[in-house]
Amino acid sequence: MKKSQSEDELFSEFPPVATSDWENRIQADLKGADYAKKLIWNTEDGFAVKPYYRADDLKGLEYIEMLKEQNPYIFNCNRQGGWLIRQDIHTADITGANRCALEAIKGGAEAVGFNAENISAHDHMKALLKGINPGKTAVYFTGSKSSQRTLDLFIHEINQRDLSGEKILGGLNFDPVAKLLLEGEFDKPFDEYLEEAENLINAVRDRLPLFHVITVNGHYFQDSGSSLVQELAFSLASGNEYLNALTGKGISADVLSNRILFHFASGPDYFPEIAKLRAARILWARIVEQFEPGRQVSLRMFIHSSTSVWNKTVYDPYVNMLRTTTEGMSAAIGGADSISILPFNNTFKTPDEFSNRISRNQQLIFREESNLDKTTDPSAGSYYLENLTDMLADNAWKLFLEVEEKGGLIEAVKSGFVQDEVEKHYLQKKEELSMRKRILIGTNQFPEMHELMLERVEFINGPEKVQDKLYKRLIPLRISAAFEDLRLATEAYVRNGRKKPGIYLVTYGNLAMQRARAGFATNFFGCAGYDVFDNPAFEDINTVISDIKDKKPEIVVLCSSDEEYAELVPKVLPALKSAFPELIIVIAGYPKDQMESYLAMGVDDFIHIRSNLLDSLNNFNKRLGIPPK
Repeated sequence: MKKSQSEDELFSEFPPVATSDWENRIQADLKGADYAKKLIWNTEDGFAVKPYYRADDLKGLEYIEMLKEQNPYIFNCNRQGGWLIRQDIHTADITGANRCALEAIKGGAEAVGFNAENISAHDHMKALLKGINPGKTAVYFTGSKSSQRTLDLFIHEINQRDLSGEKILGGLNFDPVAKLLLEGEFDKPFDEYLEEAENLINAVRDRLPLFHVITVNGHYFQDSGSSLVQELAFSLASGNEYLNALTGKGISADVLSNRILFHFASGPDYFPEIAKLRAARILWARIVEQFEPGRQVSLRMFIHSSTSVWNKTVYDPYVNMLRTTTEGMSAAIGGADSISILPFNNTFKTPDEFSNRISRNQQLIFREESNLDKTTDPSAGSYYLENLTDMLADNAWKLFLEVEEKGGLIEAVKSGFVQDEVEKHYLQKKEELSMRKRILIGTNQFPEMHELMLERVEFINGPEKVQDKLYKRLIPLRISAAFEDLRLATEAYVRNGRKKPGIYLVTYGNLAMQRARAGFATNFFGCAGYDVFDNPAFEDINTVISDIKDKKPEIVVLCSSDEEYAELVPKVLPALKSAFPELIIVIAGYPKDQMESYLAMGVDDFIHIRSNLLDSLNNFNKRLGIPPK
């Protein structure tokens, strides 16, 4: 049956609807509201996403289909069996790392990442890989003091076992550009790094054809607060640095491109993260083409994706499982070649057997129950995702070219351009989190009121407080850390024998408004770990005073409508101030016209949707004498 006949039969009962008809209906439903403000979504990179896309929106994107037809390697069309399930093991203890790796492999991991910090002799490598077959399990090394030494020891172990290198997958985390970003300087001239890279490539050229010796650690950008466009553009610029420098040494693009692994973070923006990986493949192919490779396969990008660090939390940590589930799905649907899902509790302790197992099982569910590995590039043809891919690619390419005009990524880092651009987005995200325009469940909204984490925290992997060296440093961090410090300070205050701060809610008047503002105040102060005493609607001031004497709160919050505060404040404020001179009186709301008069009457503060939550809670902690963490 011809395609047109099949379509006629399928859609004969559904006549086509013109875009103009859709738009007319939308305008009617909006009833005069601004279309752009109501329905257009602006990303943090500044490009607009429409509320819906149609087949017509693909007409300007033919180049995507052309790329896929001309070169299937770009979108990984020859991939068999989906992605590699990778478990990263961060302990440098050799025996412990080997034990964790064996458990991971038994539990379904197909790749393991080792911290090679203590691997300096053959006995170390032998012990690390005891019981592991590198021909069946991909092996990656991070944290090496010498990448050359690690590689030599790995090759020696393979030779000792008489293993064929043709099917051995894995790689090194050799990335001097990331060293410059994270440490603020090189510890030796860049030419010496290039010489080391050349030696690494020569060492694996014939022996390990599938082994990656250079990693572009693009995840550091997102984990430092960058936008997706920045992560994409700066990662491509880093890869281009290696291509430029090493092809200049006579290494062909065919040899070099297949030795580079790109490590991206997968964050909470579900559909954009899918589009990001697709855009990365398109743009990397465009870059490699300029070096005139002899084989189409050389245009292919090998992508490792790990769930992001910056949005993970210490409080309510099980929510991290939900976050990493959607992030891992984005990576799988976007076409990552290997995926690491971070254990949900790695924000505050060394992951244990349970959390490691959960992180592996998430991927096993993607594969075995959701069949995400059965379709290559499943988002292909999606009107929305194809357009997102195009927008991300277009904007990332513009930023990439801007970096190249500055002399490449290394020069852009030395000038501070890269760090400053990332910092702008981090500060924007921090402000949005403080103003609750960006939500982290359990941290700045809907906190688990009675959760205690101080005794469970082994460490807080927040930003290092180290001064910049020769150049400004990029600092990976968790954006929730400031909120967590605040709440941990409250816990420490209580553990040292002090009473937990109490919030007493005085509710009054309109039922809907009093309950809404009581809920708002509960969430607000719950984020600092305070106790909140909710109450029935106010009837008698003497009852309130008696209850306050019993519960001994430090703060009273009046919860009513702005209009009814005119009646409530004069009724309760003088009596409360007279009975409890040290009591902090707060109004939930923003009665703009009466705020000055209420302050004059003795109200201490106001909390409302325009409040900076973090600053407000820090101020309350200071008023209550709670030392900072």
